[in-house]
Amino acid sequence: MHALINRFTSLYPFWLIGTAVMAFLWPQTMAWFSGQWIIWALTTVMLGMGLTLTATDFQNLLKMPGSLMLGFLAQYTIMPLLGWGISHALSLETGAAIGLILVAACPGGTASNVITYLAGANVALSVVITLVSTMLAFIMTPLWCEMLIGTYVPVDALGLCLTTLQAVVIPVIVGVFLNWKFPKTVARISWTGPVLSVIAICGITGGIVAQSADSMVAYAGKLSIAVLVLHLLGFILGYVVSKVFGYSDVIARTVSIEVGMQNGGMAAMLAKKHFAVHPLAAVPAVFSALMQNVLGALLAAYWRARPLPPDAELEDLTEVAPEKIQP
Repeated sequence: MHALINRFTSLYPFWLIGTAVMAFLWPQTMAWFSGQWIIWALTTVMLGMGLTLTATDFQNLLKMPGSLMLGFLAQYTIMPLLGWGISHALSLETGAAIGLILVAACPGGTASNVITYLAGANVALSVVITLVSTMLAFIMTPLWCEMLIGTYVPVDALGLCLTTLQAVVIPVIVGVFLNWKFPKTVARISWTGPVLSVIAICGITGGIVAQSADSMVAYAGKLSIAVLVLHLLGFILGYVVSKVFGYSDVIARTVSIEVGMQNGGMAAMLAKKHFAVHPLAAVPAVFSALMQNVLGALLAAYWRARPLPPDAELEDLTEVAPEKIQP
C-alpha cells in the first residue's frame, strides 16, 4: 500500500499537468470546482501538512536559527520583489500583474519538501522553513500585497490576513494538535494526507483552468515568460544569497528550492476570493504550479546526479522520514 501511495504522490506533476490539459480541452469536467471548493481544497492541503508535523519538527527550529532565518527572509524578500519587478518589466495587464505578485508574496509550497528530498538536500530544514513561512503568511502575504499590489488596485489587507488565517494557518495548527493528542490515530490515517493533497491541488488547478481557458490562451505568451523568469530567478538567487552568507552547498540547495517554489494553491484561493473583479488574477497561479514543478523536478535531477558528502550542518539536523513529505 505504501509503495503504491508513494508512487501516486511521486507522479504529482503528471497528475497536475494532466488535470490542467483535461480542464482546458473539456472545461465542463472541472468548471464546477470553484468558490468554496477551492477554499476547502486548500484547507485540506494545509491540514494534511499539520498532521505530518511533530514536536521534533518544532524542536528543530532551535537547531538551525541562522539557516532558518536566511530561508524565511529570502522567501519573503526575493520573490515578492521579483514578482513586482517582472510585472513592470513585461508591462503585464493589471489582473496578470496582481496574480503574479500574489504568487510571489505567498509562502513556500509544500511541494518544495518533495523536491528537496529528491534533490538530496536537507529535508528537515525544508520542512521547518515551509512551516514558518506558512505560519507567518497571515502577516507577510497581506503586507507585501498592500505594498506591491496596492500600486495597481486597492487591497483589503485585513481581509487577506483573516482568509489566510482561516484557510492556511488554523488548519495547520489543528493538524499539529491532532497529531499531538491522538498520535496513534493520526499515524493510521496519515497515508491519506499526501493523496488528498495531490487531489486537492489538482482540483484547484483544474477549476481555474476550466474557468479561465480563454484568458490563458490570450495571455499564455507573456504569463509563461513571467512565471518562468520568476521561479528560475528564485532558484538561482536563493542559492547565490546562501553562498554569499557563507552557508554550505547542502543549505544553499535547500534554500534555493524553498525560495523558488511557492504555494500556488494559496495564491489561487486568495485571487478568487479577494480579486474576483480581475478574473485573470488567478491564472498566474496555474502557470506557476505547472512551471515550478517542472523546473523543480529538473533541478532535483541535476543535483541528485551531483551528490554532496555529509557535512557538520547536516549532521546536527533531524531528518524527516520520506513518508511525511507531501506536495
